[in-house]
Amino acid sequence: MHDFLKKRLFLLFLIAMQFGFGQEKIPHLQKKGNKTQLMVNEKPFLILGGELGNSSATSMESMESIWPKLKDMNLNTVLTPIYWELIEKEEGRFDFSLVDDLILRARKEDLKLIFLWFGSWKNSMSSHAPAWVKLNQKKYPRVKDDKNKSHEILTPFSENNLKADINAFQKLMAHLKNYDQKEQTVIMIQVENEIGMLPTARDYCPQANEAFNKEVPAELLQYMQKNKEKLVPEFLEVWKKNGFKAKGNWEAVFGKSLQTDEVFMAWYFSKFTNAVTKAGKDSYAIPMFVNAALNAPEKKAGEYPSAGPLPHIMDVWKAAGNSIDFLSPDFYNPSFKHWNDLFTRQGDPLFIPEHKFDKTAPFKGLYAIGHYEAIGFSPFSIESVADAKKEPLGKIYDLVRQLTPVIEASKGLHKIDGVLLDKENSLQIIQLGDYEFTFKHDYTLNWSDGAKEETWPTTSAIIIELAPNEFYIAGSGIVVTFKPLKDKTANVGILKVDQGTFENTVWKTFRHFNGDQTHQGRHVRIAVDDFEIQKLQLYTYE
Repeated sequence: MHDFLKKRLFLLFLIAMQFGFGQEKIPHLQKKGNKTQLMVNEKPFLILGGELGNSSATSMESMESIWPKLKDMNLNTVLTPIYWELIEKEEGRFDFSLVDDLILRARKEDLKLIFLWFGSWKNSMSSHAPAWVKLNQKKYPRVKDDKNKSHEILTPFSENNLKADINAFQKLMAHLKNYDQKEQTVIMIQVENEIGMLPTARDYCPQANEAFNKEVPAELLQYMQKNKEKLVPEFLEVWKKNGFKAKGNWEAVFGKSLQTDEVFMAWYFSKFTNAVTKAGKDSYAIPMFVNAALNAPEKKAGEYPSAGPLPHIMDVWKAAGNSIDFLSPDFYNPSFKHWNDLFTRQGDPLFIPEHKFDKTAPFKGLYAIGHYEAIGFSPFSIESVADAKKEPLGKIYDLVRQLTPVIEASKGLHKIDGVLLDKENSLQIIQLGDYEFTFKHDYTLNWSDGAKEETWPTTSAIIIELAPNEFYIAGSGIVVTFKPLKDKTANVGILKVDQGTFENTVWKTFRHFNGDQTHQGRHVRIAVDDFEIQKLQLYTYE
């Protein structure tokens, strides 16, 4: 009987190991309603991030003065590059000491990490490839422009280039699995950085020219035919203009144009990047994404980084493989709503890994988390501030941190929204639950101190429905009034407004508003430069 029990227990152990019982799942994405959550240690995780400048994390000495700033701004996640040239200085010999040091210090500071793989491409260029790659151009060829001039961009048409990148990235991910799977300090990976072809729309190296004259891969054509009704309109139009061809080389199917050059290049950039991503996931399958440098409308492909993971060619990137979990925008473009609408129009999750660290960034981050129910937000060069404790970003992040359990519980259930306001866009209407909410910029109140200023600061708020008549409103610089959606003849009154905070996820009221704070029951207000959470109860009366 003793031997029988031992065998039985051993069998149960093997089954448990096979199915992962008793083990924590690694970071992963999951659907909730119509949105996507990032799960870390089996709990929803909302990224309150900041991306380091490109050279800040090249040594731990350079990082020493930065860690306190990150904590002072209430970050929970740091985005930092991992440089191919530093981890594989000699071909086949790897040094992960800097990676390990970053992980250990992040754990000490109670921070998560997102690593940005600066492999084959960083801002289009191959500046972070190791010296042994750069110096052997015969084995590791570059792109060529239409004048046959080489550029410091590794061509995606080279098998040697792909194998070298795959080998380094796979080794990195295998190391992360062994070093970090239990603690889950590293929660996502960005694969490459702002991929794109310059200064021409496509590569003209010999391998590229050969591929351009071949048949369009059946894999892409089949995707296009299967998803014809769902393709983004810009890409559909390129295909339509040439008669929805289903066979032929690139110009036969798409016509002779810069758009065709970009579609061609996007396919091969994406095939390369998907192969690198898949190899990394074969070692350690945490979420992986690719970021895009946004194009200006007046620029042509090649004047901006052509063929990157941009909305107008998003379908090409998706057709090339599904190893990449999502595509992300990097923002140095003021059209925040426009681009986020494009990145999410096919139902994809939104994560903003890089935004210019300007005065608008904190408020745009709150708006992204509210309106788009984003996975997270991250300004760039986060360490550049002089006094981190005074930064509005930290105050906004503190509000979101407190509300995170409520946000994640409500995600994907049509119970969350957000507004983004300035002088030109001073009013926004939201319908949530049984009510219509009119949000206005605080300076629309003629008695506000800044009402007569020529420029109004960007402001924003998030609103969350808790119950049919109960809501949280959090943010800065807003005034809110209310109407009923069902009975248009009824009036809406404020039953109660409390200002408070969350302590260990429990709401604590520290001030009840009435009188002047609500303009005698006419509105809810959070003034410019104030950062508050208010709990609101409404009612209707005849």
